Amino acid sequence: MLSPIGVGRIQKLSDELANQIAAGEVVERPASIVKELVENALDAHATRVVVDVEQGGSTLVRVTDDGDGMTADDALLALERHATSKIKTLDDLFRLGTFGFRGEALPSIASVARLLLRTRARGSGEGCEIEVEGGRAPVTRPAGGAVGTTIEVRDLFFNVPARRKFLKATATESAHVGDVLLGAALARPDVTFSLSRDKRVVREYLRVGSRAERARAATAGENLVHVLAERGPLRLEAMLAAPERARSGTTGLALLVNGRPVRDRVLARAVANSYGSVLEGGRYPVGVVWLDLPAELVDINVHPQKAEVRFTDGRGVFDAITRELHDALGRAFGLPEVGNPFARPRLDPPTFDGFAGAIAARQLVSSATLPPPTAQPPTMQSRADPPSTLLPEENLFTSARPSPNPDRTPSTTVGEATLRPLPFGAFGRSPGVQAIAEALPSATLFNPPGLYGTLRFVGQMRATFLVCEGEDGLYVLDQHAAAERVTFDRLRRSFASRSIATQRLLVPEIVELPPSEVAVLEEHSDEVTRMGVEVRAVADGAVAVHSVPAILTRKEPARVVRDLASELSRAGGRAFGGAVDLVLATMACHGSIRAGDTISPEEARALLAALDEVDFAGHCPHGRPVVMRLAWSELERRVGR
Repeated sequence: MLSPIGVGRIQKLSDELANQIAAGEVVERPASIVKELVENALDAHATRVVVDVEQGGSTLVRVTDDGDGMTADDALLALERHATSKIKTLDDLFRLGTFGFRGEALPSIASVARLLLRTRARGSGEGCEIEVEGGRAPVTRPAGGAVGTTIEVRDLFFNVPARRKFLKATATESAHVGDVLLGAALARPDVTFSLSRDKRVVREYLRVGSRAERARAATAGENLVHVLAERGPLRLEAMLAAPERARSGTTGLALLVNGRPVRDRVLARAVANSYGSVLEGGRYPVGVVWLDLPAELVDINVHPQKAEVRFTDGRGVFDAITRELHDALGRAFGLPEVGNPFARPRLDPPTFDGFAGAIAARQLVSSATLPPPTAQPPTMQSRADPPSTLLPEENLFTSARPSPNPDRTPSTTVGEATLRPLPFGAFGRSPGVQAIAEALPSATLFNPPGLYGTLRFVGQMRATFLVCEGEDGLYVLDQHAAAERVTFDRLRRSFASRSIATQRLLVPEIVELPPSEVAVLEEHSDEVTRMGVEVRAVADGAVAVHSVPAILTRKEPARVVRDLASELSRAGGRAFGGAVDLVLATMACHGSIRAGDTISPEEARALLAALDEVDFAGHCPHGRPVVMRLAWSELERRVGR
């Protein structure tokens, strides 16, 4: 009911009610309290942070640090809303170098719990203790103690029972607390963190000298590849696991922007897309990615809990992550070179153009080289690159690389299409092996063979596996997965250059499809044609197939088109570039040698050499491992030598 005329309807909220509202945004669960208090400790230059929780944090959260501490006056002021030492002017808000800055955390926590703050400033002979219960007036008294601050939060939501009942089980809330501490540990490897649950230490992260060391300690059991790269003002560091370790969802992937843990689906998708087709949609790698860029290019003041960020050039960041990680991971997840002191240049990753999706819009063209062999997980680092005009657009993070020699391999004109004799998959059934041999540059002192090229082919087992001898052990390759990887790589390059060879059908074949799939084919008709498939809708539920890729001439056109439509539909929300990879991976699978096919030693050696020329040589386009290695020392141990 409206108030009578003349009676004011707008009133200023009381401080108690305002704090309750702020607490609803800042304090979601015990983990929210741990996050705010740990970040305050880090802003106070702490070198050790100890977190104790009981009953998942619902009855007690205690955070102790050895930071700068506070005087009694500062401690009282810190319990007031919008009181902070982090910023003073509006300009400071756009150049934030601290975790906190709003001055809302402590008063918000104190309004929904029983808070006890004990602190002693560095250089002060006496500390103080302040007690606040449910937002009431604080009670202050002198107290002793070490330099630093201890904050106890008891009986969370004791005065807001409606919110308390929404807390989850103790194990769930404890897990969220652990995740928060892990994020802080990844952000600050120079700080020691300890977590106790119900008086029992469950996690401890000792200070280390680098982010990479902290990531390895935090993800024990994972074999992570270290990536360092720079593009424009953005610096990228990552520790990522192999594709087969990927998980459904982003639970295994930690993202940090300027040292701040964030939740960002776009960034997570950029990391996943850098793996190409070896990761299915919806699956994300395990590992950690740190992004560092000037503070004025990122806005962290967009989420009450500061868990999300916005970039001045979001698309540029997306492209930079995808390109740099793809460039490094493509080499890292083959196999590290063994006994090869020379760096070998690799072929360029494909350039996709004309797609609406961010990842497909501008892929990196790189002339980077492989690092020297090492016993540790390989470290990939991009170097400063001269400017170039290869990219159709420029952004803050554009740092294009010079194109390698375009005449590295000869080209052959077939009809109207120009094909480079790159490694192809139809070994032994067409001139494919000869094409592979011609495509590979001869090994010289300054262009030695890569790892796969140095293997000595021993024999084929069960018409499925290729057994090879290397300097460091026995290698067993899945012939179908290896050929599929090589074929996929060539198809991507041919697609990028609009040169996929096609075979026209004498009589168009009618294929019945669901109307939704017919619509998908029509929507992407130009790109589908670039894949070597020409289809035309003849009804709501049927298409006519006029041509198919030459590599798939032995497959039924109906099956080719159904697989194509299925993959395009399955891509869901992916950019069309991601859908292209799915389709080309399926085409590569159909067009490669399979288990049960007998191949000659010459064909096996050609396949091995071809693997050295592709990205992600250790995995097929669908993410299955290509090779298994058994070290000589392990073999000798197993036979008792």
